[in-house]
Amino acid sequence: MKVVAIIRSTLFYVGYALFVALFSLLSSTLGYALPLRHRQTLATTGNFLIQKWLTLVCGIKVKVIGADNIPDTPVVILSNHQSPWETYYLQRQLRPVSTILKRELLSIPFFGWGLASVKPIAIDRDNPRQALKDVMTQGKERLAAGMNVVVYPEGTRIAYGKTGNYARSGAALAVAAKVPVLPVAHNAGRLWPSKELLKKPGTITIVYGKPIASDSGDSKAITQQAKDWITETQKKIG
Repeated sequence: MKVVAIIRSTLFYVGYALFVALFSLLSSTLGYALPLRHRQTLATTGNFLIQKWLTLVCGIKVKVIGADNIPDTPVVILSNHQSPWETYYLQRQLRPVSTILKRELLSIPFFGWGLASVKPIAIDRDNPRQALKDVMTQGKERLAAGMNVVVYPEGTRIAYGKTGNYARSGAALAVAAKVPVLPVAHNAGRLWPSKELLKKPGTITIVYGKPIASDSGDSKAITQQAKDWITETQKKIG
């Protein structure tokens, strides 16, 4: 069985590399001739194909619960972070969207240029104070322009079955911009672990919770409410 998993995962990464290279090139060149919303659709067509390729080659399907909870107006999304999977999935499904990411990613030839074309919020993790300012300033700009903002409050990928510390920056942004928080929980790390090359067949479940109002102005309480819901939902979906 392990030999089969190795073959499947190898085939997946061949296609993965091709999709990333092609759509990074397209979005960082031809994409700039398009309005941002259409540029994001072009760029994330690669994400869509990666998901389909993952299902075809590795047998990983997706079950979505609570999609009707996604508002029609901009929100700050707080999601647990276990795998590369959610970065590709949410960027496609919640567009127009801006994702917070490490600034150094933008310097990677073609891949980073493609990322830059879809207007992420790039931060310097070695300078937390400036990073918070960038999240607040750029985040409010993105939300005011009609974009969603995805935040992974754990800050880094956490192994399946575990929970990291939740930073308050995402909730603070929602409070400052007067938009709700949309909590998201998933179990992608069970089938696509962040530090392993081999994929396991099965179904990734992703759940969109009910939006949390930011009217209270209490970013600590909002963060805790989102964390409690995400943690409990992860236990339910397994």
